[in-house]
Amino acid sequence: MCRHLAYLGPPIPLADLLFTPPHSLERQSWAPRDMRGGGTINADGFGVGWFQAQEPVPLRYRRSAALWTDSTLPQLAAATRSGCVLAAVRSATVGMPVVETAAAPFTEDRWLFSHNGKVTGWPDSVAALAAALPVRDLLTLDAPTDSALLWALVRDRLRAGLEPGKALAEVVTAVRAAAPGSRLNLLLTDGESIAATTAGHSLSYLATGDGAVLVASEPLTPDAAWTAVPDLSLLVAAPSAVAVIALEGQTS
Repeated sequence: MCRHLAYLGPPIPLADLLFTPPHSLERQSWAPRDMRGGGTINADGFGVGWFQAQEPVPLRYRRSAALWTDSTLPQLAAATRSGCVLAAVRSATVGMPVVETAAAPFTEDRWLFSHNGKVTGWPDSVAALAAALPVRDLLTLDAPTDSALLWALVRDRLRAGLEPGKALAEVVTAVRAAAPGSRLNLLLTDGESIAATTAGHSLSYLATGDGAVLVASEPLTPDAAWTAVPDLSLLVAAPSAVAVIALEGQTS
């Protein structure tokens, strides 16, 4: 499985998420606490996307190697501040390519997206869902992976005007029906809000008193204020509020 996080609030250095905390994303890349049978480390690539003031679309930095091997990112992360960040480290499913374009975050326009989990029975189980997408979207997937297809399914719904949380919930429902047992922790932000799902894996959030919210596969700090999100839930967060609701019609 993978590990991911999203931050929304006052601008902070990227290093405050990637490197500085005791259980930072960098540490989760080599010492994750909860992989749920999906590998032991997250060494098959990483990515970070962030928004900057006056820029309509986010910036992105991705690599196919383990995060801890990158000598450029620590300096970049220390020097770069942002009020919205989405970052992930990858543990590739057996048989899927280890290439830069397979690493989250996936992006289009103002969106950043990540998937922590696995689609069971890939690719046959979701062939019918893929067939409903525009052919051009299939021909231009970032990589031939389950995560890239999930992004295409979510993006198709966003283009149709669905709210972020609704788009994620619809995709989780459809994929769980087509591929039972799939792990579908999805994470999405547009720089103004965060939407996330839990389906088969862990997620927690931390809302601080300074108008910030941090959502992560595993808590970055020992702070007791971290709240675990129940399985089969949808989280929608803004700096002022966090809502967690059950995914309709879902059963474990």
